[in-house]
Amino acid sequence: MKILAVCLGRPETLPGKKYKTGINKLAIQGPIMVDAEGLVGDAILNRKHHGGVDRAVYIEGSIDLDWWQAELGCDLPYGTFGENLVIEGLESVMLAAGDRLAIGEVLLEVTSARIPCATFAAKMGEPTFVKRYTRAGRPGAYARVLQGGMVEAGQSVEFTPWSGDRVTMREMMASFGRRLSETDRARYMAAPVHYKVKDAIRAGKM
Repeated sequence: MKILAVCLGRPETLPGKKYKTGINKLAIQGPIMVDAEGLVGDAILNRKHHGGVDRAVYIEGSIDLDWWQAELGCDLPYGTFGENLVIEGLESVMLAAGDRLAIGEVLLEVTSARIPCATFAAKMGEPTFVKRYTRAGRPGAYARVLQGGMVEAGQSVEFTPWSGDRVTMREMMASFGRRLSETDRARYMAAPVHYKVKDAIRAGKM
């Protein structure tokens, strides 16, 4: 595996919206610093729902993006889905919480699936895109930064799967907003999922 693109967001107001968003990301040339909050210089404007230490870096796999290009019948320039990193040879079906991606000195740990929202639908210019993305079952993944450093396109990526019971990205997206069984709650709590997911389970909301 290797990095095909490193993308940074810029603030903009989407058609029909009054607030600014950083979902529109563009591939950059050269190295960029990654710290505990993600890629330095990336625009994250809604901190309630985006960013933070457990959603510091958003990852899309090239296999999923190729699938979406065929599905939508159009080119998807790197960054179209709001991703920070595009990784060649990666597919969402491979990913679970706790999986690690080593990129030079940088170490990332997968925490949660991308849950589509109205801003994403507005970005894609399709009001029903939230449902379409969910039905496809190909979510991107958020990751926390275990070790920071510099990343750039062309770097190799070493993938190490989580050794415990797997909580997959596809499962996390499909179960969003639903009650989990006791067995699944225990499995989620044992995995290094996003801290907000664990808080919701402790509060009896999942």
